[in-house]
Amino acid sequence: QVQLVESGGGLVQPGGSLRLSCVASRSIVSFSAMAWYRQASGKQRELVARTMVGGSTNYADSVQGRFTISRDNAKNTVYLQMNSLKPEDTAVYYCNTVFLYRDVWGQGTQVTVSS
Repeated sequence: QVQLVESGGGLVQPGGSLRLSCVASRSIVSFSAMAWYRQASGKQRELVARTMVGGSTNYADSVQGRFTISRDNAKNTVYLQMNSLKPEDTAVYYCNTVFLYRDVWGQGTQVTVSS
């Protein structure tokens, strides 16, 4: 079993920054990938960023160059640094991994970008 707990969401003005954190209940060293997804109201959940065990990363086109995903294995934590935020980034952000061949999701953290 593994649980994921996100934090760091909130209300921010356009152009601002936030850093989301996702803490896992067990070591993430062996997790092949960890990812951030988001779901805006009335829309489907979409992949935002993913980090692989070898260090490679990939991003949605809409956040490329503005968001950075990173992992700290010693703290069992994955981060999402979000800069130059836009109103269209408003969504619930979820942390995700695959454990024992099953998707594991956190409870989500709300990010609202508004003036």
